[in-house]
Amino acid sequence: MLKFFYGPMDCGKSTLALQMNYNHRRQGRRGIVLTKHDRSGGARITSRIGIDNEAVEVVDGLDLVELVAAHDRIDYVICDEACFYSVEQIEQLADLVDDHGIDVYAFGLASDFRSQMFPAAQRLFELADEVARLQVEVLCWCGRPGLLNARVVGGVMARTGEQVVIADTGTDAEPDGAAEDPVHYRVLCRRHHRTGDLGEQSHHETPTGREAHV
Repeated sequence: MLKFFYGPMDCGKSTLALQMNYNHRRQGRRGIVLTKHDRSGGARITSRIGIDNEAVEVVDGLDLVELVAAHDRIDYVICDEACFYSVEQIEQLADLVDDHGIDVYAFGLASDFRSQMFPAAQRLFELADEVARLQVEVLCWCGRPGLLNARVVGGVMARTGEQVVIADTGTDAEPDGAAEDPVHYRVLCRRHHRTGDLGEQSHHETPTGREAHV
């Protein structure tokens, strides 16, 4: 089975990936954990709630079928941040399921800061046996459900630029994280993503966190 779990920043994608890996290992299954652009900056999956696990870093050109074939036995593959993989690598995940009988669980964002779908995510929507939106509630500054990721540059929501830029959203102690970090990310409801309203001037209780990529 190829299953894709998606949602905006802060909805618990990496946490679920780690939990799923734990559950499978408890039953004696052997797997590989993959990631790309994790917030740790290294070959690990890390979660904001403090749990982590070693992982294979997916780099451009890495053949995922060959990677799995190099192991004696693999029952499943956990793919965190799958939205940043190449489309070819997503095809390889489908090959692992169809040709090798391996279960693949992919986790990632669906859309970028422009609310446009990542190519890898689009291919996952097209190929996955199951697609599930994570139900952990993420809120916009206005209190509505946060659906979309916004890139903020110098305090202003960006509409153009590279699809993937490493950045940070600041900390809870520094709600105006953009003052020191000119590029950061926010989760907004559809209304405020479309209008570009970050609510920073009139709303000081802005939820923040860390995000190493979008």
